Amino acid sequence: MTPATPHTHQPTPAPRLLDDELVLLAKLVPLAGQQVIELGCGAARLARALLARYPDSHVTGLEVDARQHALNLAAPQQPGLVFVAAGAEAIPAADQSFDLALMLKSLHHVPVSHMAQALDEIARVLRPGGHLYVSEPVYDGPLNELVRLYNDEGTVRAAAQAALDTARTTGRWSQVSECRFDTPVAFRDFPEFEQRMMRPTYADHRLDDTKIAAVRARFEPHCGPLGAQFTRPMHVRLLQRD
Repeated sequence: MTPATPHTHQPTPAPRLLDDELVLLAKLVPLAGQQVIELGCGAARLARALLARYPDSHVTGLEVDARQHALNLAAPQQPGLVFVAAGAEAIPAADQSFDLALMLKSLHHVPVSHMAQALDEIARVLRPGGHLYVSEPVYDGPLNELVRLYNDEGTVRAAAQAALDTARTTGRWSQVSECRFDTPVAFRDFPEFEQRMMRPTYADHRLDDTKIAAVRARFEPHCGPLGAQFTRPMHVRLLQRD
C-alpha cells in the first residue's frame, strides 16, 4: 500500500456554527446498530445523545480520570452505555471489537509519548473498515487566548495533529474526511468559567490568586447581559482502518 500523503493545512472556507456535533458525526459515519468506543469520554454527553437517537447501538466509554469515572458510575445508567476506567494507550478490549472510535477533544490529553501507541491500540480494536473520528480544538480564537493564560496547549495540540499524520503513513489508516466548524461556548459569569474551565477533574492547573485575577481581567470584557459568549474553532479528521 502506498503511504498516505502527510496532512497539510489547506485554506478552508469560514467555518459554520455547529452546536450539536452528533449531527456532523451522523453525516460522516453510520451510527445505527454500531459498536462504538469513546476514548476519554468525560461525562459522555455525546455518547448519551447518540444512544438516545440510536438505541440499537452500544457505546463503551473509556475514562482515565478516576474522579470523572466515579461520577459516570454514580450517574443514572443508560442502556447500551458501559464505562471502563482505562486510557487510550492500553484499551482493555479484544481485537476488532468496534465499528467506530471517538476522540472528542481528548487526543491532545494523551501524553505525547503515548499518542502513537494510542492510535495503534485504536487500530487494533477497530474492525477493518471501521472509523476513527477525531475532533480537536484549534489553537486560535478569543476563548483560547483566555485558556492559554493558565493552560497553554499549543504544543500538545500540534503533537496530536502530528500523531495523526504519522499514523497515516503506517499502512493501517486512510483519512477519508476532514472539516472545520465553530461551536458556541457560553458562561453566565466568571465563577462558572473558573469552575468549568480552570478546575477540571482531570488536571491541576496550579491556580493562585494572581493567575485567577489575570484571567478574570481578560474574561470580564467579554461579558454582556447574557454572560460571555464565545465560539471555539474545531478541526475534525475522520480516519478509516485499512
